[in-house]
Amino acid sequence: MLTFGAQRRVRWSARAHWMAVFSELRYPTTLLAKLFSILLALLLFALVSISTVSGFLIYQILRPARNPSSFDLNVMMGHPSTFSFSLADGSTREGWLFPGLRGAPAIVVCHGYLSQRADVLTLVTALQDHQFNVFLFDFIGHGTSVGRTTLGYQETGELRSAVKAILSRDDVDPQHLGLWGVDMGGYAALEVAATDPRVTAFAVDDAYDDPRDMLRMEMRKSGLTVLPGVARFADFGFRMFNYPFRREPPVSTRFGATRGVPKLFIESDDRPALANATLQLFVKAPDPKQALRERMSYRDMSDDDRKAYESQIVNFFLQYIPPTSR
Repeated sequence: MLTFGAQRRVRWSARAHWMAVFSELRYPTTLLAKLFSILLALLLFALVSISTVSGFLIYQILRPARNPSSFDLNVMMGHPSTFSFSLADGSTREGWLFPGLRGAPAIVVCHGYLSQRADVLTLVTALQDHQFNVFLFDFIGHGTSVGRTTLGYQETGELRSAVKAILSRDDVDPQHLGLWGVDMGGYAALEVAATDPRVTAFAVDDAYDDPRDMLRMEMRKSGLTVLPGVARFADFGFRMFNYPFRREPPVSTRFGATRGVPKLFIESDDRPALANATLQLFVKAPDPKQALRERMSYRDMSDDDRKAYESQIVNFFLQYIPPTSR
């Protein structure tokens, strides 16, 4: 056993050794030390650069520019009214309710990523014209709702709250509800349909199985994923931002609960990545189910194409949840 003095000499020797190492790294004198210092500096620079680019990319995706549209409900066709509902965190969200036949089913229309409720008003009108009660609102980070989008995680909770509030009204059918959603709104619609038996028919357009799928698609569109490590760092950052949802499985794992529920999956040729994701969802979904292929995505359709598209959506809901007073 070493004496106290010997132990003290050993500690001082180790300290002197590490001080010499750090001094050599800071002020290299040998060629090997100089090369190692250069490599270490380059590695640190690369890590800082990759994390900076990844952070910028995540910020751009999760905080898209908002351009909320303003409308005077008093002059809008369909006589909509403002309807507010409570969210799980205690805050409130405002939506628009377009009344149909009293006691008829309601359909909640869910806009997509980089969109807002005002962008789907023509579909709302088409549904209301056939006596459905129709409700729509802005998801977090879009339109009039401030905040950071989660590409579907938090949006699912918002949709659940909206469904709960709508079905508590005495002027809608409390047991039959329809959902329509596009990409991010489609993911939220799938999640709610898989857990709420009151959803008795739903249609999703260019939907996906997991919000991380949408993240990867948006990252590829940016072109920054050609830089080594950016995609991995950005994915890690997204998971940290959404840490409470870290154990959330893909929505397709809960498709068994939708057996017997009529469902329509719509794919757009001009969004091939999302079209493929939607096709995979269709394959995994239980019957009854239908698939529809469109040349253009809903937001980019011409007026005539949009009318034809909306007619198919209306006919789908008329077939399975007709607006009769219950």
